[in-house]
Amino acid sequence: MQTRNLSPTLTVSSIGYGAMGLSEFYGQTDDKASLQLLHKLIDLNITFIDTANLYGRGHNEALIGRFLAGLDKATRERFIIATKCGIDRSPDESYARTINNQPDYIIRSCHESLKRLGVEQIDLFYLHRISETTPIEESMECLSRLVKEGKINHIGLCEVSASTLRRAHAVHPLTALQTEYSLWTRDIEEEILPTAKALGIGVVPYSPLGRGFLTGKYRKNSDFSEGDFRKNNERFIQSSLDHNAKLLDAVTPLAEKYGCTTGQIALAWLLAQYDKLVPIPGTRHSNYLTENAHAVDVVLTETDIALLNGIHQHVDIKGQRYSEEGMKGINA
Repeated sequence: MQTRNLSPTLTVSSIGYGAMGLSEFYGQTDDKASLQLLHKLIDLNITFIDTANLYGRGHNEALIGRFLAGLDKATRERFIIATKCGIDRSPDESYARTINNQPDYIIRSCHESLKRLGVEQIDLFYLHRISETTPIEESMECLSRLVKEGKINHIGLCEVSASTLRRAHAVHPLTALQTEYSLWTRDIEEEILPTAKALGIGVVPYSPLGRGFLTGKYRKNSDFSEGDFRKNNERFIQSSLDHNAKLLDAVTPLAEKYGCTTGQIALAWLLAQYDKLVPIPGTRHSNYLTENAHAVDVVLTETDIALLNGIHQHVDIKGQRYSEEGMKGINA
């Protein structure tokens, strides 16, 4: 596994791991199996784990904490843990949420995350979504104080506009921008990605495999079980899947050329976009985790990168990536 620098003082594996699916959103979960999968990260030298207080209402952080607690000191020190706050969920089991960037909430969330993770300092702490009612400067000043207190080491933001990125960075240097980015979600390329590059901010794409679509393993809506949010997601209804298959059809010849999977092509393309970019694909399966890790071995030619760069000009994607509720706070 290669490494990349999100900032001059934060080095992580070139492929990270998004742990969200170990707690919810993709059907039934199994903590025992999840812990076994997390141990596979050690063998693959994937050292960058992404979680959030949102995932499973604290369950995901607690699970990562259990994993870390079972490691020897030397192995534990290899891992960089990123977590987030900023989304308050309804106390019932509904999907309803509100965006909260108030300083008292940020401080409380930080302390709760430290406890669940069982660590003394969070390596990278993000605002998960941006509030329209709390100035970003106020939130950043709070996060900056947490850095000075040693509670967090680096600050990140998720799903923000270029303007918000610049305003926040002026208060305290940002280490990373986390945002959805993949061959079927290209929104950040017009203004946000160039701004991150200009400011020297790392980029951490989540859902870099299009929530599994870019692996080619999901052609039918019936592939998704009840409890898997994709079953009712606009991009994964059957008419959208049929339409969006044109993207897979365009990527498949490259996978055949390089002797790899379409998912590995998707990750290799992302890695070629920016030297401070680190995708965080998630999976519950050891074989897919290994497949994702070996995407670093796929080196695309400049010609093939250019081909993929322009693919969206003749292959449009059908369907919103989130419901209206899920779009709250995105690119604020």
